[in-house]
Amino acid sequence: MAAGAARCLRTTRYWMAAVLLLALPLSSEARDAVDPRLRAALIEAVHSSDSFENRYVAEVWLTDMSHRLRSRVSDPQERVRILTLVHQEARHAGLEPELVLAVIEVESNFNRFAISPAGARGLMQIMPFWLDEIGAGDDNLFHLRTNLRFGTTILRHYMDIEEGNLVRALARYNGSLGQTWYPERVFRAWEQRWYPH
Repeated sequence: MAAGAARCLRTTRYWMAAVLLLALPLSSEARDAVDPRLRAALIEAVHSSDSFENRYVAEVWLTDMSHRLRSRVSDPQERVRILTLVHQEARHAGLEPELVLAVIEVESNFNRFAISPAGARGLMQIMPFWLDEIGAGDDNLFHLRTNLRFGTTILRHYMDIEEGNLVRALARYNGSLGQTWYPERVFRAWEQRWYPH
């Protein structure tokens, strides 16, 4: 209970600080430094996303996470597209979007066309047998929404099986149940790069 309250307080402080920053007028240098493609992508995402509480929360989160993702995905429009879909699919599955970003970092380092030696595909490294299992053989696991929908649904299922034990759920996701190296990598990425400060 105390940990949840502390996290809620940290998250509230984060959003309040971010909203205050957005409310401040930008200097002409700061306005000039903003990539116009990123600005356009953010405007479109903020107005079209239904997974955020409101458009201000959307703008703050997308701007912050886009900055964090910049070293891995250079195209600003692609960054915002990935982030918007991650947020939507994570919320749809009842997961924290930042956790999903950490899983993606560990699984594919945001390479949407990644293929593992075992044949897992895309951002969340989904095994192709899942397509046959659910009768969706025509689906493309390199398609962002499809990959994210599969990955977040699978992770949610493992969370439910493990009664909320995230360490065990992540180990199941990776196929390493009983070991902790994979969950530790995800937690490290989550804390160091994706957790709202």
